[in-house]
Amino acid sequence: MSRKKILITGKGSYIGTSFIKWVSRWPDQYEVEEISVRGEEWKNHDFSGYDTVLHVAGIAHIKENKKNKELYYQVNRDLVLEVATRAKKDGVKQFVFCSSMSVYGIDKGVISRSTEVNPKSNYGKSKLQAEKLVDSLRDVDYQVAIIRPPMIYGKSCKGNYRRLANFVLKVPVFPDLENRRSMVYIDNLCEFIRLLINDCSNGLFFPQNSEYVRISDLVEMIAQIHGKKIRKTMLFNPLLRLLKSSTLNKVFGDLVYEKELSLLNEKYNVLSLSDSIRATEVN
Repeated sequence: MSRKKILITGKGSYIGTSFIKWVSRWPDQYEVEEISVRGEEWKNHDFSGYDTVLHVAGIAHIKENKKNKELYYQVNRDLVLEVATRAKKDGVKQFVFCSSMSVYGIDKGVISRSTEVNPKSNYGKSKLQAEKLVDSLRDVDYQVAIIRPPMIYGKSCKGNYRRLANFVLKVPVFPDLENRRSMVYIDNLCEFIRLLINDCSNGLFFPQNSEYVRISDLVEMIAQIHGKKIRKTMLFNPLLRLLKSSTLNKVFGDLVYEKELSLLNEKYNVLSLSDSIRATEVN
């Protein structure tokens, strides 16, 4: 069996770097390269000979404003289409695009197959527009796989998980509120992508951990790993339910993918929730 040749567009990205590390355990099965798509130099790269292009370049985790609005569309939409078009022209068999749960534009709720996309942020809007553009390139010889992961976490990952973990280490109490969140550990996501590439799959995908996360339980796990005692309290629950804030919704609201969207997740969930939190937090 010949090795799969994979090109990652987005050098130094968290997902790309993690994927390279993940598949390095099968050196006889995968040959992976990564290139930067900043500037114009990438256009000189020969895409022919690759089985898959994994596109992970993008803008995220920066505060949106009028000044950077156009940058979102240039990087998260226009560049994606340009790379995908080039890959197809050079005979690549599969294009894998990392989109986002943000295309739904909601802070709380249950996302099913019938949930309509309605992004509110420039990040979400640019990702959705990119999805539609690259999907239009799909044909019998060019498979397009679009991934909409929920919150990604893992060692050295930036974003909401890291902010929450840092907050946990500074406070003595935390609200004990019932909620459920879909999340995906980085190694679980990398294994999911590996399987997508193995099968040269196409379509829309929703990888997530096999277990939903209750934020107060997550906080308790993080605190215990660091030897810190944190007291959970229901005292603030009535106030939290009354307050309507997107930030509070992101932390305490329900936001999940229906489990049926992520069928066969036992195949790619290489670590359980508790083990993945420990792997994330332990140096």
